[in-house]
Amino acid sequence: MELKWLLCVTLLILGLVDVQTHDGEDDHIDDVIDIEDDLDDGVEDVEESKPEASSPPPSPKVTYKPPVPTGEVYFVENFDKGTLEGWVLSKAKKDDTDDEIAKYDGKWEVQEMKDTKLPGDKGLVLMSRAKHHAISAKLTQPFIFDTKPLIVQYEVNFQNGIECGGAYVKLLSKTAELNLDQFHDKTAYTIMFGPDKCGEDYKLHFIFRHKNPKTGKYEEKHAKRPDADLKTYFTDKKTHLYTLVLNPDNSFEILVDQTVVNSGNLLNDVTPAVNPPREIEDPDDQKPEDWDERPKIPDPDAVKPEDWDEDAPAKIPDDDAVKPEGWLDDEPEYVADPDAEKPEDWDEDMDGEWEAPQIANPKCESAPGCGTWQRPMIDNPNYKGKWKPPMIDNPNYQGIWKPRKIPNPDFFEDVEPFRMTPFTAVGLELWSMTSDIFFDNFVICSDRVVAEDWANDGWGLKKAADGASEPGVVGQMMAAAEERPWLWVVYILTVALPVFLVVLFCCSGKKQPSAAEYKKTDAPQPDVTEEKEEEKDKADEEEEEEEEAESNEDKLEEKQKSDADVGSASQEEEEDEEEEEEDGKPTLEQEEESMNRLKKS
Repeated sequence: MELKWLLCVTLLILGLVDVQTHDGEDDHIDDVIDIEDDLDDGVEDVEESKPEASSPPPSPKVTYKPPVPTGEVYFVENFDKGTLEGWVLSKAKKDDTDDEIAKYDGKWEVQEMKDTKLPGDKGLVLMSRAKHHAISAKLTQPFIFDTKPLIVQYEVNFQNGIECGGAYVKLLSKTAELNLDQFHDKTAYTIMFGPDKCGEDYKLHFIFRHKNPKTGKYEEKHAKRPDADLKTYFTDKKTHLYTLVLNPDNSFEILVDQTVVNSGNLLNDVTPAVNPPREIEDPDDQKPEDWDERPKIPDPDAVKPEDWDEDAPAKIPDDDAVKPEGWLDDEPEYVADPDAEKPEDWDEDMDGEWEAPQIANPKCESAPGCGTWQRPMIDNPNYKGKWKPPMIDNPNYQGIWKPRKIPNPDFFEDVEPFRMTPFTAVGLELWSMTSDIFFDNFVICSDRVVAEDWANDGWGLKKAADGASEPGVVGQMMAAAEERPWLWVVYILTVALPVFLVVLFCCSGKKQPSAAEYKKTDAPQPDVTEEKEEEKDKADEEEEEEEEAESNEDKLEEKQKSDADVGSASQEEEEDEEEEEEDGKPTLEQEEESMNRLKKS
């Protein structure tokens, strides 16, 4: 019994756990942020009041407090002033593009999110769709790649989802030609970082421009693609935190919501590689004319067998086939449609002589076939096809030819690709088919603690507010099922199946054995009162005595019957033996006749 109830409890627990796991599709449990610390200054005390019995207690209200950097930064922006002060809208035009779409005339505004949970928290919003947008701002001081790491961090919310477009930032290189008023797609940048999506291709860019020390030309280097699934960040309409950490030892990390989704090294994990190969194939080297790359060749000593018939057909008529009875040889398979009529506008001079369209011969429907009967074709057992000599290993095989290697005249080795071109501004140069992309809380610094504090005070507060306003487990499950109706089947199976198993297992136990069964099997009996035990014992003893008396009488009668049967049987056997003995003894007359026969002989 204890084992049974233990299994029942286990099944119930598993059912509840399965229900709650369906709610974890969009939750990130392992958050680095300690929400209790985040809300020390952001959560108002809930007034102590007795809620009505019919309404649940209100959720804690999270109030917004603008984040403040806790250390040195190169750039910081939270847009809470409500203006674009410090930002420059581009007036440039894209090259090699029609004038109608070449302008950077997409609109930017500073406003709150449409479904904000933090009144007063504002951000930069890309307002237009199917237009070019460009906006930029200067850093407080240029960032020089020397001994300090680079940390770039900002928030993005695709409020309407995203069809095709990006939300990446560009760190604009420090050059004499830099003019933020003319910021466009060809403006030199040092790093491009952030999300981008078109179709079903979800990307998280990290691109840097590396300068070739020999030629002075710049080449884009793309970090390897993340292994993580990025789709949720583009579709859940939540605010996500994007962070790039670039270290002087050439290592890099890319984080989303303070969780690493990609990491590597600038020397090993970018395409094309920073450093070219030491050797390259000689472009002037040519394969010798007698170079043999064939691993197998036809056997030159092989001879075609004399009985090999190359002219034998692959198919031959089946000589054993017999024409089915009822085959209509004189009936064509198709006949002219008798119901067809020549169109009124048919011109025989232009269209030729009109002929009725052909239809299947109705007489052939009840027959096995019509027209001239022909034997069916079968595979020719003597068919061998064209003879070819067998293939053997090529004794002259030299392998696949490759041009020889020579030193790469363009080779260089940059062991510190981290030392990139300094940058002095940050910009957004985007094209999007979706509007209302929300940007907020930009920070560029060298101290990871500063970046984490900034994230906790900004993005962490948004996350806490979203969590406080989210419905409970049941509400989230209902909302998910509205978007994906097939989840109802999962819910029913997840809840009903464990309940059914519990009822089946716990309520359909075996019937308790009776006292007589206990007595026969010597199984331990449940506790009963002494009086009941004595009564049962007396009743059992009386029953046993009666059964013994009856059995003794039966045995006595059976013994008497058996003795009588044995006596009669033995008497009959004795009589039979006497008769046999009498039959076996010769009579006096028989002895005299036998003596006379002996004398005569």
